[in-house]
Amino acid sequence: MSDSIKQMMQDIGQRARQASRAMARASSEQKNQALAHIAKLIRQEADEIQKVNQIDVARAKANGQDAAFIDRLTMTPKTIESMALGLEQIVSLDDPIGKITSLQKQASGIELGQMRVPLGVIGIIYESRPNVTIDAAALCLKSGNAVILRGGSEAIDSNTLLAQLIKEGLDAANLPMDAVQVVTTIDRSAVGEMITMTEYIDVIVPRGGKSLIARLMAEARVPMIKHLDGICHTYIDADADVAMAIRVCDNAKTQRYAPCNAMETLLVNQEIAAQVLPTLCKIYQDKGVELRVDALTRSTLEAAGFQNLVEATEEDWQTEYLAPILSIKTVADMDEAMSHIEQYGSKHTDAIITNNQAQANRFLREVDSASVMVNASTRFADGFEYGLGAEIGISNDKLHARGPVGLDGLTSLKYIVMGHGEIRT
Repeated sequence: MSDSIKQMMQDIGQRARQASRAMARASSEQKNQALAHIAKLIRQEADEIQKVNQIDVARAKANGQDAAFIDRLTMTPKTIESMALGLEQIVSLDDPIGKITSLQKQASGIELGQMRVPLGVIGIIYESRPNVTIDAAALCLKSGNAVILRGGSEAIDSNTLLAQLIKEGLDAANLPMDAVQVVTTIDRSAVGEMITMTEYIDVIVPRGGKSLIARLMAEARVPMIKHLDGICHTYIDADADVAMAIRVCDNAKTQRYAPCNAMETLLVNQEIAAQVLPTLCKIYQDKGVELRVDALTRSTLEAAGFQNLVEATEEDWQTEYLAPILSIKTVADMDEAMSHIEQYGSKHTDAIITNNQAQANRFLREVDSASVMVNASTRFADGFEYGLGAEIGISNDKLHARGPVGLDGLTSLKYIVMGHGEIRT
């Protein structure tokens, strides 16, 4: 790492730490004013945002990036409006900072409670999704944190423009512009410095591919909120409503292929397979989805006249495709389905389709994932859909935050004691 990169990152860290103190004491009104102003600017500059984004997209295509990558990078009028709506939803949420809960009088006379406080400085390292710049900045801002954003080189023009709009919003609300800083160098050594800056950064949130997150897991000294894979399953139970199963599983796979909450493996109870698989798989094939199937599924589909089926391998059950490819397995019962999820799942999001409440309750209790769903598409595992305004990421860890990470996930609790002159005897 060059001395200049190290010094640049140290300077950013120092400014973020200083700004975090001002953010921790900022009023809800100030924070909401900044967020509303940023939303206004995004709508005003929508054409310019799209124009600048096309520069990033053209560069990514020239560099041979795949379709899923281009999809994550591209900003459309719909995604730009979604950013503005996400900001406004965050404005409408209660400010968690300073809230005191569980205040109870103890035998000694003191009153003991907990207060929600910001984490401090959050570092976000992400690839290809420029909307993360807005989502992450907004959540950090509302939760009273300062944030350092290091986006991928492929989105540098989009991120730089969005960062300028954020700074204008902060300035309009008389908040420190250093509360949101974007690392503008594309030198990867900046990431190496960032993940070791324990004196300035309290937590790192990586948003990117497996190689990025695996690297950070190996090298980071700053604690992380993260998930590595999104191998999401849907299990169609013997007691499922067939029409519902077809509708939900179609959506879970084909609504969008690139997000981490798209279904990658479909598990079907053998008792209902002949009723659900032919209709559902025709929908998939009509949409260009490649089907990778086990022997039982192949037998069911070939009996219904299907061709062009690929034999599923051990690797398929372990793969997050992020593409129009789906693995399908026919299972004997829910126990086999849950065993498959336990062995191959990534603890991100898993769903059951059933009208049997006892089966649904067992699935909810026993499947060890950050989001577990009944009769709903896995595509709902998202901060915006969960009413969090947006999300800073998905966590499949069990400490501090789990699932889509919104405002509360970017805060901590400290004990507070209200005394009346009591002394310990």
